[in-house]
Parts: sequence; structure tokens; C-alpha cells
Amino acid sequence: MHKLIRLTAILGLGLVLAACSLPRAAPMEREVLKGADDENPGFAVYAVTRDTLPALSRWPRTGETEPTSGWIPHRRGPADQLIAPGDALDIQIWSSEENSLLVAFEEKSAALPTSIVSPAGTVFIPYLGDVLVSNMTPGDARHSIQTRLEAQIPAAQVRLVLVPGRRNSVDLVGGVASPGSYPLPDRNFTVLGLIARGGGVQAALENPQVRLQRDGRIYGISVDRLYATPAMDTTLRGGDKIIIEEEQRYFLSLGSAGRQNIILFDRDRVTGLEAVTLAGGLHNQRADPRGILVLREYPASAVGTGEDNRRPRHRNVVFSMDLTTAEGLFSAKNFEINPGDLVLATESPVVNVRTIFGLFGSALGLSVSASNL
Repeated sequence: MHKLIRLTAILGLGLVLAACSLPRAAPMEREVLKGADDENPGFAVYAVTRDTLPALSRWPRTGETEPTSGWIPHRRGPADQLIAPGDALDIQIWSSEENSLLVAFEEKSAALPTSIVSPAGTVFIPYLGDVLVSNMTPGDARHSIQTRLEAQIPAAQVRLVLVPGRRNSVDLVGGVASPGSYPLPDRNFTVLGLIARGGGVQAALENPQVRLQRDGRIYGISVDRLYATPAMDTTLRGGDKIIIEEEQRYFLSLGSAGRQNIILFDRDRVTGLEAVTLAGGLHNQRADPRGILVLREYPASAVGTGEDNRRPRHRNVVFSMDLTTAEGLFSAKNFEINPGDLVLATESPVVNVRTIFGLFGSALGLSVSASNL
């Protein structure tokens, strides 16, 4: 009997030591956070709670794939277009005079060769020379030309048609059925109107994003938000470029979650609770719902000092979420995940305990069998 007890104790000790080195799906929370209380830790830890959320929400954003300048709200413009250098003007002149300077005998009108607006904003009109038309509406330009012609041809009437050039056109680049260059019909032509002209957004794009390039800056918004918010349907300007592309932002999911993968944002804003859902939830036998960690790296420029709680005090930060309480769930529901974050579902300590007892039970059975030999 004493030999059986000693043998069982030896086997149990060996199994305890062996269980500590068993392969696992994820580390435990205490393993990841080891060293956080050192004198000079390599990272800082913040619990995501109702009390800390207001400060955390003011911290700088990280991980954006490209610099954007927000978005430009809709501003309604006049219905008329403005003539710009590079536009083409088709001008036709009517005259009832028998000996008109421009209209041939027995003709009622004369069509001038298509005139391209010069870089100086002028077009050449016979007997008038260079006439300034840039920044005028077609109606104003027609009236100006007709008024100046009256000194030469008293009964002249002018018809003017604008054919937009590059400065009165916009480019729709990718992500739609028919990309290309589109003329602006007026000064109230919007992004959604352009997308409709291009045949709509391709259905295969995941959470499609709109990028507007204007004056060397890039503005961004999701297509879903643009659909839902008419006030954000930006009025286009000549020379604008619109790009429709699939969402590029992502976060990493590791540990005892349903999916260990790179996961694209499927909406503009992803919260901690939504990130766990997008990652396939938690493994029901291995995950520790008290230890959901979000690891984030801030640039040096984002780090603050002293008592300023509007910035993190360390570049490497670990946010801890507890999904076992109502406060923890509500806090996780309002905590925003940044692109590039690592969402780690740690392993429950109970898993190791179950493993040890399972191995110990097996060992005990072996030891009893051995004692009977």
C-alpha cells in the first residue's frame, strides 16, 4: 500500500510538471501580463471599464492604411456650369442682314469652328478677337459675345454650347461597372450621382470605401455611410478623382477564438465586442472570458507625459476586457478597435487543471495496475 502511494505521488508530480509544458492554443492572461508591475515595464495595461472609457476614447487613432482628411459635406451648387480653360465651345451666329460680315449670302447662320478655351480663359471670335469667357456660365458667355457683336452686326444672335474639358470633368477609377472620365453636367453633381453614372458599386467588394482625391489631399468615407447620410454626398469639382476600393483595414485574431486570422473591418467602426464576434466567438472549452486582451502599438508622437490622460503613457499598450459582467460587456461594446490591433483570447487556467486531473486519473489507474503485477 505504501509503495502504491509513493508511486502515485511520483507519477502525480511528474504529470503536474508535464502539464505545465503541454502545447496550448493560447497563453493565459497572467503569462501575457507578466512584467507589467516591473519598475520599467515594456508595456502598460489598462482595464476597459466604464470609468476608463471616456479617457481611452480620446486617445489618438492608430493603424490607418493611408492618410485621409475626413470627408467633405454636401454643399449645393448652382445648376449652371462654369466655363474653364480646356473646355470646348460650339458657337453659332445668326444674322438677318443681307451683307453680314459672318453669315454667307442666302445663309441664315454661320457655325464657327469649335473653339478651345485657352489657358488665359479666352476664345477667338472673328471681328472681336480674344474674348474672355472663363468662370462664366454658358449663358453669361453667350450674352457677352452677342453684346460685343452688336457693334459689328446689329441684328446678330448667338447660340453657345459647352463641351466640358478636363477641368470640368471628374474621373471614376475602379470599383464600378463602367469606370472612366465623366463631364460635370452642372455644379451640383455629387459623388453618388457619379457612382450611378458608372453603373454602381461592384457587388463583390467587401465594405467598399470611397476615396476622393482633390487638391493633393485624400478624403475617405464608406459607401454604406454615404448611402445612409445624404448630407455627406459631396458635391464634385472639376479635376476630382473618385476611387471605389475594398476595405483595407484589419485586425488580428489569435488565441482561443473561433478564428485565428487577419480579419477585415466590415463596417466603419468595430468595437471590442464586435471584434470577438467577427473572430468567431470564444472557444467554449478553452477561452477565458475574463481575459480578452487587445494589444496596440502607438507611435512615439502619440505618447503623452505627466497627468495628461488624453494620450497613452507608453507606446505598447494592452487593454483588458472582462466579458463575464454586465459592466464589462457594455464597456467592450463601446471600446473601439483600431486597425492593426491584436485581439487575443487567452486560455482559461481551468483547462490546465482539467488536463492535470485527467492525466492524474490515468496515472492512478496505471499505478493500481502496476501494484497488481
